[in-house]
Amino acid sequence: MIWPDAIRNAVKTGPDREIVSVYPFRAGCPKSVWRSLIAKATDQLIFAGYTNYFLWLEHPSLRNVLRRKAEHGCSVRFLIGDPDSEVTRRREEIEAVPLTVGTRIRVTLDELSKLSGISGVEARFSDEHIAMSVFVFDEEMLVTPHLARLVGHDSPMLHIRRCQDDGLYDRFACHVTDLWKSGRPVSPEASATGSG
Repeated sequence: MIWPDAIRNAVKTGPDREIVSVYPFRAGCPKSVWRSLIAKATDQLIFAGYTNYFLWLEHPSLRNVLRRKAEHGCSVRFLIGDPDSEVTRRREEIEAVPLTVGTRIRVTLDELSKLSGISGVEARFSDEHIAMSVFVFDEEMLVTPHLARLVGHDSPMLHIRRCQDDGLYDRFACHVTDLWKSGRPVSPEASATGSG
């Protein structure tokens, strides 16, 4: 009677079947996974990380890829922290690293300024996702719950694929939608000057 347990352990049948992979560290997720998810997305790309700084470093052609995606009808959204907010300042004190949170956000603002005027590319400020990043690629997503005092690449990450109504994917997608609705638009001037 060990077969039922073996099958149950090998084949996911519950809500956990939406979990594709788990990485103890975000940095442990292969860049090829990110590239594949971005490349396959046709409807929506959402980058709801507080700084999104690492994306530009690890994917040097990202700006051109996002431009082409938007030009072909894909919605591209960035939800980032306000570099001048009190939440950002407190996080900088906690992390206590030379490359500050505000500076990392300003790198993203600078990259976004080079995409300004492209229909389908939007950005908003929000301070409410300081403890969790959610990156959406159509029906898949990468989620990082940030551990106290650690920078994003040292926190764990889940790769999730939508398989059911009101599952993990839908719950996190609803979270991002709510944050987007309450976010403040990033003005073209803020993107161009890198100031919030």
